[in-house]
Amino acid sequence: MEQSNHTRLDELAQFLKTRRARISPEQAGLPSGGRRRTPGLRRGEVAQLSGVSVDWYTWLEQARNIHVSTQVLDSISRALQLDSNERKHLFMLALQQLPADLTPVENIISQTLQSFLDLQGTSPAYVTDQRLNIVAWNRAASIIYGNYESMSTRERNTVWRTFISPYVRLLLQENWETHAQHRLAQFRASYGKFAGDPWWMELIEELNRASPEFRAWWPKHDVLNGPEGKKINHHPTAGLLVFDQISFLVTDSSHLTVTINIPSNDDTLSKLSKLLLE
Repeated sequence: MEQSNHTRLDELAQFLKTRRARISPEQAGLPSGGRRRTPGLRRGEVAQLSGVSVDWYTWLEQARNIHVSTQVLDSISRALQLDSNERKHLFMLALQQLPADLTPVENIISQTLQSFLDLQGTSPAYVTDQRLNIVAWNRAASIIYGNYESMSTRERNTVWRTFISPYVRLLLQENWETHAQHRLAQFRASYGKFAGDPWWMELIEELNRASPEFRAWWPKHDVLNGPEGKKINHHPTAGLLVFDQISFLVTDSSHLTVTINIPSNDDTLSKLSKLLLE
């Protein structure tokens, strides 16, 4: 079996185990059955709820290369009470969608797209690729989030920067942990398309070495697609800034996501206007 396929199957197995561990028998409508050595449902209980054999489900959690039907995945999804993002992640890992093209996509930012970012004025705006790298931005984004122009490619990766940059922790303060867990869940969801790809594996290894929080949270297998809603920042000179965030895909480059942070009150708008004049 190819290494990338083995990694994908192992990722699927670990995801299933973590989802199984978080559900109690009572939540699944089953009797508790007394004390348990480990939390959550037993494999046999998931198999029972999903309508499959215990052996078959066990093979799935052992990362064996077995065929999985759409109907069975739906049954497992219901048994494990997955939300919509987790269900998509399960299907992706089980290859119920077309495998992603692992060839890196060239991030060509058109002049039209850059002009659109620049026209956002007092709203920090930027573009991320499928690896969650910042690949384009406007001046407001650089003023609030850092000088992207002087950063290396690694430093412009939003996951790396979230966990490694002291400035990001200063900017987010008490909201850092929530933001970091959300960003990691987005990263895990994206990784499902590229499990085993060398670029992703290298970044994961580096983050595991560099960040104790990443090391603790990565095994949880939380997944999430989509941006945060409201965003609260503590700028070193401007102070408290509050934004409403919106994101959308670029029509002719679907691997690119545009994110715009719109000042949600007059105070934030006024502060942004002053920063842009400096």
